[in-house]
Amino acid sequence: MRETVRVRVVRAVLCRVRAARRDAGMVTSEYAVGIIAAVAFAAVLYKVVTSGQVQAELQQIVGRALNGGA
Repeated sequence: MRETVRVRVVRAVLCRVRAARRDAGMVTSEYAVGIIAAVAFAAVLYKVVTSGQVQAELQQIVGRALNGGA
């Protein structure tokens, strides 16, 4: 009885491991969508960081840091 349960558990684990290997990784279309999303996010972030208001704030922060917080 115990051996039968052990065999069933081992088979179930092996089945799940094999299924995980088949599903591991993305397909090419998923990579393409991920890259497009990353590029779009980078473009939006670049626009925000290079806007006048954000650029002025960043210059003030850097200036305060270089002047010892004054």
